[in-house]
Amino acid sequence: MNAWMLTLVTFFPLLGALVILVLPEKRSTAMRWTAFLFSGATFGLSLWMLSMFDASNPELQLVTRLSWIHIANWTIEYHLGLDGLSILLVLLTTFLTPIAILSTWSAVQERVKAFMAFFLLLEVGMTGVFLAQDLFLFYIFWEFSLVPMYFLIGIWGGPQRMYAAIKFFLYTMAGSLLMLLAIIWLGISADTFSVPDLVTTGSIPADIQTWLFLAFAAAFAIKVPMWPLHSWLPDAHVQAPTAGSVILAGVMLKMGTYGFLRFNLPLFPEAAVKFAPWMAGLAVIGILYGAAVSFSQKDVKKLVAYSSVSHLGFVMLGLFALNSQGIQGGILQMINHGLSTGALFIIVGMIYERRHTREMDAFGGLWKIMPVYGTLALIVTLSSMGLPGLNGFVGEFTILLGSFGSEAIGSPWFTGLAAGGVILAAIYMLFMFQKLFLGKLDKEENKALKDINAREVLTLLPLIVLIFWIGLYPKPFFNLISPAVDHVVQAIQAAAMVVK
Repeated sequence: MNAWMLTLVTFFPLLGALVILVLPEKRSTAMRWTAFLFSGATFGLSLWMLSMFDASNPELQLVTRLSWIHIANWTIEYHLGLDGLSILLVLLTTFLTPIAILSTWSAVQERVKAFMAFFLLLEVGMTGVFLAQDLFLFYIFWEFSLVPMYFLIGIWGGPQRMYAAIKFFLYTMAGSLLMLLAIIWLGISADTFSVPDLVTTGSIPADIQTWLFLAFAAAFAIKVPMWPLHSWLPDAHVQAPTAGSVILAGVMLKMGTYGFLRFNLPLFPEAAVKFAPWMAGLAVIGILYGAAVSFSQKDVKKLVAYSSVSHLGFVMLGLFALNSQGIQGGILQMINHGLSTGALFIIVGMIYERRHTREMDAFGGLWKIMPVYGTLALIVTLSSMGLPGLNGFVGEFTILLGSFGSEAIGSPWFTGLAAGGVILAAIYMLFMFQKLFLGKLDKEENKALKDINAREVLTLLPLIVLIFWIGLYPKPFFNLISPAVDHVVQAIQAAAMVVK
């Protein structure tokens, strides 16, 4: 069972998609329940997977490794494995998917069968990305995940949905082609596509590492998205349905940051050391730019979308600090961003369903008639701006701690400028909250609004629980990731000595 656990976690949602496809078109409620129950069962399987995981072991666990394709002198393998770098991201994926499906209960009324099937297929692709240990298999999962999201945006999105879907697809494909060329070069030159084998041999010359690092970085930087490759993100978020925005922000963007962590740092450590100051510089620009542009938005969903550019800049700064504190903080901040921003998109979706507008000027004084909604929104807002006691503070503080003492980055100015992003986040998040919930209730359309119902509260409640848990007691989460991170950092430190 151990050998097939990761396969079961990855492909169990596919079974749910097949069940949905055989249901009659008119049974939309049955389709919703099928998608929710299969995604919920997948989360249960991931918790079983967690119970088998030895947090003290930095090596890959629950490994499945089978020969798949033989070509010339090398073999492509079906190779799945789990370690501290990926376990929280797998859990985040399986946790957010049923929550996102629950948020669509009343929002998606057309083509319910296709929507739910695509959503479960998307979960398969995202989970596979975090578990694949063969470069070719990783690339298949990476590209496969684009297809369901393309249709989710293009069919169920807003008025400009096709423009946003095509832009999202083309941006990601363009970067992915460079990564594919690098994967082919690695496979041919090393006679293997196995990531652990490539890391163990460590025989890639320094000058070649530079080009391979840049090829992989092109794909991952677009997905993150890093400044200045971010322009696809606001369109995709604004036009996507609520559930699509939750998964796009909560999980799919983390595929980019995870790619840097899983491939660029261990496979090309010398290049990572050389490029660390440049990557940190781009990360800081993203932090400040994303915060400034968020403040200028009138559409609340676009504000949340641009905030992702800023928050994920913190993740990139932590990863390229190239020390244990920075990388651990970066991984935890991936989870924090998935929880907080995912919750923000659900909150925006709830009010959009009621008013069919996202313009902040159309609201005001909502707390007076929607106190439960306002309370939950306040908690998530404070989480996103990094209030101590909530999850965002823990990740950002650890990242700033790691970047300040980073030899790879080489200057505390990066940390000082990034800390300014924390202040800017408080400004634009509180501005958003004030425009929506405080002030006078002077719009007639708002006076008849009803507070959120029990289903909507249950959708947000698991996210709120984790926001407080990570903020007040993050130790179990750090315990899961620290041995694997220390293992990666040791290899990077050895590479840093070579560069010096």
